Amino acid sequence: MTDSTTGPSVVPCEECGFPAAGGAAGCQAIFDRMLAASFERRVPQPVHRLMVDAYSVQHPDRYCRSAKSLAAHLGGLCCFFEFGAEPAVGRALLRWLNRPRAIVKPGLPDTRGVLTLAEVIEGSDPGAFRLAIERWARAAWQAHAALHPVARGWIAEALDAPPDASPPADA
Repeated sequence: MTDSTTGPSVVPCEECGFPAAGGAAGCQAIFDRMLAASFERRVPQPVHRLMVDAYSVQHPDRYCRSAKSLAAHLGGLCCFFEFGAEPAVGRALLRWLNRPRAIVKPGLPDTRGVLTLAEVIEGSDPGAFRLAIERWARAAWQAHAALHPVARGWIAEALDAPPDASPPADA
């Protein structure tokens, strides 16, 4: 809905609830600016990934349509919060996701977290920006508490998988 004198109306994003001009489209535009800011502020890669994963699980209709995409983003949150963003765990998860496999997509929670990207957009100090991303992502992770065992299971499977599961050349 647009008011011809003021532009798009501020309405809640249909997925996360963040009030933005234009709703979901405005929420996405703000996130896109936050992504650019994370590069400008030289946010460490694990925290940048954390921001992407938090936004994705809060916007599953767009970013977690498939079981694999949900596993990537929820697994990324699990990797950060339960494995200290250990690079070997993240690499194992990506290798696991890149191999053919059947993954069942579990049902998602009705609420996506008590915090939204509004938690992050106000800060300008790089340290405060990073801490705000972590608070926001933790809220998104906690909103998916019923799926924590599933995410842990995906990570366990990824860690148990051999590093190179390519078929033999003569197969």
